[in-house]
Amino acid sequence: MSVIDQKLASLGIVLPVPVAPIANYVPFVLTGRSLYISGQLAIGQDGKLSDAHKGKLGGTVDKLAGQAAARLCVINLLAQAKAALGNLDRIARVVRLGGFINVEPDYIDVPFVMNGASDLAVEIFGEKGRHARSTVGVASLPLGCAVEVEALFDIDA
Repeated sequence: MSVIDQKLASLGIVLPVPVAPIANYVPFVLTGRSLYISGQLAIGQDGKLSDAHKGKLGGTVDKLAGQAAARLCVINLLAQAKAALGNLDRIARVVRLGGFINVEPDYIDVPFVMNGASDLAVEIFGEKGRHARSTVGVASLPLGCAVEVEALFDIDA
């Protein structure tokens, strides 16, 4: 078992089956030492979007549910990364996370929501998990999801 798999197990995290794209794109692109993962939604182990992760922050979704959704997005990012790499120990660094938060027009706590993703990346990868980040509030996300997160990883050859 890889070091990262052991860390996930110690956190009680089981990676789901990677979610198939819902439109005309690929789930990841591996080029050189970079792995780009397309935006992942807060899809659960059952392959479905929970009602708790549907809707808008500042509306039907509270900050803590949004943070949990962002955390789940990272779990789905790692499922895609494992499909791409075979072994998550090949991730040398989490370079960047991009967060899209489905918000009411006056909602301003998007950084707090995205911390659900950032905190988990650091918890799993330690210093290698510290990353650059962009977080934006948006008017809509696929399937009505509250949060979507994309990633860029530096990988060992």
